[in-house]
Amino acid sequence: MLGVIGGSGFYSFFGPDARSVNLDTPYGVPSAPITVGTVGEHEVAFLPRHGVNHEFSPHTVPYRANMWALRALGVRRIFGPCAVGSLTSDFGPGAMVVPDQLVDRTSGRPDTYFDSGGIHVAFADPYCPTLRAAAVDLPGVIDGGTMVVVQGPRFSTRAESRWFAEQGFTLVNMTGYPEAVLARELEMCYAAIALVTDLDAGIETGAGVRAVDVFAEFERNLVPFKKLVHEAIENTAQDNSCTHCQPHDGIRLPFELP
Repeated sequence: MLGVIGGSGFYSFFGPDARSVNLDTPYGVPSAPITVGTVGEHEVAFLPRHGVNHEFSPHTVPYRANMWALRALGVRRIFGPCAVGSLTSDFGPGAMVVPDQLVDRTSGRPDTYFDSGGIHVAFADPYCPTLRAAAVDLPGVIDGGTMVVVQGPRFSTRAESRWFAEQGFTLVNMTGYPEAVLARELEMCYAAIALVTDLDAGIETGAGVRAVDVFAEFERNLVPFKKLVHEAIENTAQDNSCTHCQPHDGIRLPFELP
């Protein structure tokens, strides 16, 4: 089974014929019930990251519950669509980018399942190369970029935005971490697909990011963005041959993965 975790403005993926699944986990309940439908030949589970009515801010999303629930349901590969700001004028609003690196600038978020056992997870390349290839193979998709994940819920200051850009980061987001590393700990393939909604504060003189503008830009691009996610799923092979996202080979874990 494939999974899709929808970001801001991306609260549904299937019609009324999809089945709904309510799951509890050792880490609480997920952001919302999971809906299960089909895309092409794939069975797909969809979960809105922020809840159906955007109840969860980036720093309060129950990331561990979300990822655990998807794994328990049978999901082993996940696309994570998300809204991002751009740190370069090369990527304007409406651009769709599949990043290949992330930088964590969050704080205080529970970001591991391994509070005991001395488990260390390889994360040099945080996104699944097989899922990335399925998405970047599509027309108009930008291949690569570094996404810096900030704590939120506030947007960056101009100084922070310029600092990120000077480091060579190209996208800024609030939810890409710890989602990606939790997927890796659970041995699930994961790839982010980013929709640029704005140029960040330090990129355009005189402008600043406003939530109302971000949501409006996302809404304008929601139909083609969902279409891209559908096509990426259809472009994904039925059989999962990825070994990149299985970091626990030869390691004894302190508990069974769901």
